[in-house]
Amino acid sequence: MTWVYLAVALAVLFTPRFGLLAQLARHRAEGRRALYEDVLKHMLAWERRGKTATPESVAGALELAPKRVLDLITRMETRGLLVAGTDGISLTAEGERLALHVVRAHRLWERYLADDAGMPMGKLHQAAEKAEHNLSPEQVDELEAHLGHPERDPHGDPIPTSAGELPPLEGVALTAWAPSEAARIVHVEDEPAVIFQQILAAELRPGMTIRVLESSPERIILSDGTNEIRLARAVAANIQVAAPQRAAARPAGAIRLSQLRSGVKAEVLKLDEECRGFSRRRLMDLGLTPHASIEVALENTFGDPRGFRIRGTTIALRKAQARNVWVTPVGAAA
Repeated sequence: MTWVYLAVALAVLFTPRFGLLAQLARHRAEGRRALYEDVLKHMLAWERRGKTATPESVAGALELAPKRVLDLITRMETRGLLVAGTDGISLTAEGERLALHVVRAHRLWERYLADDAGMPMGKLHQAAEKAEHNLSPEQVDELEAHLGHPERDPHGDPIPTSAGELPPLEGVALTAWAPSEAARIVHVEDEPAVIFQQILAAELRPGMTIRVLESSPERIILSDGTNEIRLARAVAANIQVAAPQRAAARPAGAIRLSQLRSGVKAEVLKLDEECRGFSRRRLMDLGLTPHASIEVALENTFGDPRGFRIRGTTIALRKAQARNVWVTPVGAAA
């Protein structure tokens, strides 16, 4: 009987495709590939900023020991993914191709999570960090087609094309924008996380039109047309802006549904252009279409979600959803 147990144990351990050792080997290989891809992404990001990545920059970005980074670089150079020199490390054509694929997968997955899954912006990056290593080029192409070939991710970063083209990031830092001039937010940096959370707390998103009211060595004061927002310069530096587009202007007399007060009736004007995919279809399915009458039905002690009465029924919307609906106040609710 002992030999039977031993035979079963050996089979569990050594079966070529399904044994524990085979599974462990696959897990290690997948982890090594993900690490290679993270290194390539870091190198591409530095090259896009006109800088050359170094073993030290990789160690800092990925939080790895210097000895392990040197081993990684040696392995990746052997595989033809990079070239190590005295002034740093450079991507080969194959390394750049793979880096662009991973960035493309990451940014399209973020777009999917925001548009179709309705995931809050603060959770997109970490979720995409995991998914980017598991999507094949064919799956990424299918995802892009499903999303309608978006040009930018929810943070405003350009999405590489299937041909490997990556448009430059437009705009300048908010800290460099002249006071009193209107600006359109084109990009918000999602790292470091502590600064990104402050940007989210201020409810600043790509596509918004803002105006700098005051700029001092300590802070930037700006307006979104309704609220006055104060940002430390370190936070404002992680927001890129450009001249506003005409289509991005606030509709005359309109407010966001998230700003509608209790006791006031409004008429739905339109959904925000930044609301796409499943999130847009979901709002339309709830009856949030032009000319529909809407009012606050239920307030929430904790602020979110709130209840709205529309087309004879009550619906619950989170603040992030309600801000995607433009309405025109028309008077006191009945």
